[in-house]
Amino acid sequence: MVNHRLWLRPKLPASVNVPTIKRAPTLLLQLLIFTFLLFLAPWIRLRIYDPVIAVEIKLSPIPDCVTWNRTGICPKIHPASSPAKERSGSSCPDYFRWIDEDLRHWRKTGITERTVAGARRTAHSRLTILGGKMYVENFKEAFQSLALFTLWGFAQLMRRYGGKLPDLELMFDCNDRPVVKAEKYAAEGAVPPPLFKYCADNSTFDIVFPYWSFWGWAEVNIKPWSNFLKETKEGMEMLKWEDRAPYAFWKGNPKVSRQRHLLFKCNPTRLNDWNARIYALDWEQEAQRGLNQSNLAKQCTHRYKIYAEGQGWSVSKKYILACNSPTLLIWSRWHDFFTRSLVPQRHHWPVRDSQMCKSIKFAVEWGNNHTTKAKEIGEAGSHFAREALRMENVYDYMFHLLSEYAKLFKYKPKIPSNAIELCSEALACNTDGKWKEFMEESMEKFPSDSPPCTLPPLFDLGPFAQAKMEAVDEVEAWEDEYWRKKDNVH
Repeated sequence: MVNHRLWLRPKLPASVNVPTIKRAPTLLLQLLIFTFLLFLAPWIRLRIYDPVIAVEIKLSPIPDCVTWNRTGICPKIHPASSPAKERSGSSCPDYFRWIDEDLRHWRKTGITERTVAGARRTAHSRLTILGGKMYVENFKEAFQSLALFTLWGFAQLMRRYGGKLPDLELMFDCNDRPVVKAEKYAAEGAVPPPLFKYCADNSTFDIVFPYWSFWGWAEVNIKPWSNFLKETKEGMEMLKWEDRAPYAFWKGNPKVSRQRHLLFKCNPTRLNDWNARIYALDWEQEAQRGLNQSNLAKQCTHRYKIYAEGQGWSVSKKYILACNSPTLLIWSRWHDFFTRSLVPQRHHWPVRDSQMCKSIKFAVEWGNNHTTKAKEIGEAGSHFAREALRMENVYDYMFHLLSEYAKLFKYKPKIPSNAIELCSEALACNTDGKWKEFMEESMEKFPSDSPPCTLPPLFDLGPFAQAKMEAVDEVEAWEDEYWRKKDNVH
């Protein structure tokens, strides 16, 4: 069974040294050293330069539960300093530009201890980073393992960039919808509480952050993101886009939103075929059957995939984009941390929610008659999911958001009295089954020996938003003309 509570003892971790071995003066000595290192292969990584051989201590590739269960001590996993290496093509993806937008509400006033405490009302956890260590204070349990894998993501960030993260504290809310209403704080002239969430909309000030499923969603057997992409790529290569069913596909839980409920009206009837194939998925029943019919990596079988939001945004968006089929994106109120950089007609095809079935039918007809362009849209969306959203960039987004957030602090954080030190062992050693399996799969093996990507320069979001709106307007004009001609024929 999964233990969602962290039974930890906050103790100081042991230190890790990073030795360097000089080039051996003789060939024989070099061979002896190399042979010795081979026996240590599971615990070190060897990188050969000229004129030195550098040996860097490797983190345990899996949680060291033997030591943890004996000592309860979080290991020291990051050297105090490490050489910075330039990364080729080091500019961050465009969606990093929204970090500044999400933090602008505190630019003038800064963030005070009282401001952070104001976000406590709905938060599930408080995260504190102090002196290169991370601590967590849990307030309440979240749905399924959302909080658990969110904390796991933070723990992996620490394994990757722990020595580089600034001191800070934050409140995290794992529920679906944002809660910091812009209207309330504008009317009162008050500073909004900085609350970290998975999604927001244009009427809220919640700070969007990468969500738990990047490290896996054990309850529904969705693998960690990197492994999912590998499995999906294999499936796509087996079935070319031209050979896929020439319809739009969606499968999921229809009970969580009105938009999804209406989507089911787009299934074929005796009178109309809207070019959509919509399937209901009862996750509880599916779990009882072994989750054999819900493998997202095996759902790249149709030329078009539909995205419909749930109670808030839906984690399904990145999985749908990755399929290499054009994503028919029904108008969405909510955005996550990367959504705002998706461009209509480039990364996806916009679908009206007001006349959903007609809009889907037109999109499929258009794509089947403009296959070159349709394939380009599918490939661009898939490239975005695979490159802009690769885990290296997800961690860099987390790093930059937290770093920019910490710059706004007007006080020195301290460790809450009820907090416990957070590390991978503290989480994984209290779990088993799929939960532990996914943690081991998504565990960061090494501290990063290169700096995070460089934040792109700020730009005026107004013209960008206008260009996106014009792309949607153009599609809707095509769609209106299509139905005007079709109705005149009948």
